[in-house]
Amino acid sequence: MPVISVANPKGGAGKSTTALVLGTTLAAHGATVTLLDCDPNRPIAAWSRGGSGSTMKVLADISESQIVSTIDAERAGRQFVVVDLEGTASRMVSRAIMRSDLVLIPMQASAVDAAQAARAVSLIQEEEQVVGRAIPFRVLFTRTSPAIPTRNEKMIIDELRGAGIPVLVTHLNERAAYKSMFTYQRTLAELDPALVNGLPGAVENAERLSGEIVELVSSLNVRAAA
Repeated sequence: MPVISVANPKGGAGKSTTALVLGTTLAAHGATVTLLDCDPNRPIAAWSRGGSGSTMKVLADISESQIVSTIDAERAGRQFVVVDLEGTASRMVSRAIMRSDLVLIPMQASAVDAAQAARAVSLIQEEEQVVGRAIPFRVLFTRTSPAIPTRNEKMIIDELRGAGIPVLVTHLNERAAYKSMFTYQRTLAELDPALVNGLPGAVENAERLSGEIVELVSSLNVRAAA
């Protein structure tokens, strides 16, 4: 089953938020999901100890020698495996990327983040040479305004697309609800609308993002099988 890794050598790009939102949204729709928390800070492992009723399975404390066997074991029995990778170019990151069906590269709309996203793309291309196959990837813009895009955002998107780097249509917007998932250790569906501002908008954004990713993975699988 599909392995979706979330990678960017820059910290603070939104990797863990992306992984948590994607994994819990897929699980809320009835999919069997395992999320591997490979971030040294273990933010999603901490989230999983909060008593959420989500069916998403969270595994942490995975060493670089265990990452391949863990991914292979989970993909054999789960519909989705989501891997939240550490913010550095390590052997663990390399091995996870090699096992991925799709790599998401979260980034904010800034020149600094664009440079780090380019590093992530280079790392993926290096792994493609090792495994002898294409490893699909997409840039995901995070913490963007749900309203009108800024000029800076449009410019960076145009530059990426002009360089042949594919970008997801849906962004992971700046939403208080995404931070609240970690604060209250709950899924979006479990958060209290009386305590969290803009919850319906966050849910709608998460649904659109997960829907686009599921459609993308399905189309990639069809191409691979052809």
